[in-house]
Amino acid sequence: MTKIRNFSIIAHIDHGKSTLSDRLMEITGFKKKNDSIEQSLDSMQVERDHGITVKAHHVRIPFKWKDEDIIFNLIDTPGHVDFSYEVSRSLAACEGAILLVDATQGVEAQTISHLNEARKNNLPIIPVLNKIDLPAADIELSGSEIVELLNCNENDIILVSAKDGTGVDELVDVIIKKLPSPKINADIPLRAMIFDSNYNSYRGAIPFVRVFDGSVKKGNKIIFYSTGDIHEVTEVGIFVPEMQPIKELRSGDVGYIICSIKNLEEIHIGDTIHLKDDKVEPFKGYKEVKPMVFSGFYPSYSEDYEKLKDSMAKLKLNDAAFSYITENSQALGFGFRCGFLGLLHMKIIQERLENEFDVSIVATMPNVIYKIVDIKGRETIIDNPALLPDLSRGIKILEPFLKLEIFTPPEYIGYIMKLSQDRRGVQKNITYIANKRVLMEYYIPMSEVIFDYFDKLKTLSKGYASMDYQLLEYKESDLVRLDILVNGIRVDALSSIVHRDKSFFFGSKMARKLKETIHRQLFEIRIQASIGSKVISKTVVKALRKNVLSKCYGGDITRKRKLLEKQKKGKKRMKSVGKVEIPQDAFLAALSIDDEK
Repeated sequence: MTKIRNFSIIAHIDHGKSTLSDRLMEITGFKKKNDSIEQSLDSMQVERDHGITVKAHHVRIPFKWKDEDIIFNLIDTPGHVDFSYEVSRSLAACEGAILLVDATQGVEAQTISHLNEARKNNLPIIPVLNKIDLPAADIELSGSEIVELLNCNENDIILVSAKDGTGVDELVDVIIKKLPSPKINADIPLRAMIFDSNYNSYRGAIPFVRVFDGSVKKGNKIIFYSTGDIHEVTEVGIFVPEMQPIKELRSGDVGYIICSIKNLEEIHIGDTIHLKDDKVEPFKGYKEVKPMVFSGFYPSYSEDYEKLKDSMAKLKLNDAAFSYITENSQALGFGFRCGFLGLLHMKIIQERLENEFDVSIVATMPNVIYKIVDIKGRETIIDNPALLPDLSRGIKILEPFLKLEIFTPPEYIGYIMKLSQDRRGVQKNITYIANKRVLMEYYIPMSEVIFDYFDKLKTLSKGYASMDYQLLEYKESDLVRLDILVNGIRVDALSSIVHRDKSFFFGSKMARKLKETIHRQLFEIRIQASIGSKVISKTVVKALRKNVLSKCYGGDITRKRKLLEKQKKGKKRMKSVGKVEIPQDAFLAALSIDDEK
């Protein structure tokens, strides 16, 4: 009987998950050693551009090992905190996990976060220490951190170098010996769970499934439990890593089902699939993911609105953590209010829409969700600053606060303390781990973290610090809505919610940034930052001046004055009817505002 092992590789970002996947495919003979493509599972262009994994990638590896037939269903998962939902869904489809730790970095924030997710699913963990070939590797220190984290023995840790293949053959042995086989329930009715999906222009929406019970093949009529829709299966297959059709998907298998689904609304991640005539108990599904960062996405050209709408529907199939609803802006027209798990998630989605679907996008400044409580105690959710009501009417505004965990070497503690305090953070705890690592815990507003906190943390710690966060609660804060007016007209897409103490600094910086990004016109452009009716900052983009006197050689002075007066009237008329085009850079100007006053 073939031995099947379904497992994921989990780790902090850039600890070598995709490289280890390559070596596992090589040592099992699935991938040729002279294949020049590294991180071959990172198939999307956006992943190769950024050098990170943003989607969980699945591959089925059949091979012969010590006279036994083995099948690895391997899932390579992302490491960044913004893509943690991909990790949780992948672990739900597995029977075990490889916890990968970089020997030069040690245990980091997302290492612990992903480990906790694996423990929630009661998965056995194989600890692996990677990059042992590097001169900066501290095997003893990193090993002691893993022992402390997992409460295991040092002998349980597998030492590997994913780059040159050292120790990977030993890892294959451990995977086969320590990870359990999936429970095979082939003789009972089909039950399969959708853990991912994709869209194909010719084949429609394609669900990716883990088959727990029974089997499914071409010609079967299946039902999607949540919608009740019935479809006939036209193809089933596996990932190698490209999609490859096979005769049948059976209990324990991971693969895909094609049944010509044209309505993208029919597929729900976590849904249960079963055969038409069977009645089965549905899976509990996945915990519904809640967006933490919101931004407006608008087509650069209004005629591309429908194209953008279709593109988002297709992209949502491939990324269940992405959400969107329609909205209308006075400045930008019709578009969408989009929800993301973080700023990197937003950036990746924007790049995918532009690269994969050829849609040019204008994105507004990101913001978090706020809660509004009126005099009667009624609660309202606000995800767009432009919708914030007048706070002078006894209305309270609550903002989300996070528990922020930072792992850092001790020498950077002072810099991180100052950064966190400047962002209204309150230190709750500090713990020293294995002498050379410190865990710092902060209670901090989410709005202060989502923008450039991570980038500044990496800069101040020379790349050594890492962070993880989780939403704790909503708490009342002294917040105000900061509006940007261009020639007296409020640009709703540039409105933001800021703390009152930072409003003057933020408004003046924003006005100066806009002055740098808005192109000069033949008329003067006034840029103002205001709180309600009170203008707190103002700057002016000077008008371009055409030299109307260049052809006026000599003559009476009154002739020159007439020409200048005529130009003055023209500029005044142009100012009243002229439109100011606000470039894309202006909508993200706040992201580059430095904290230093």
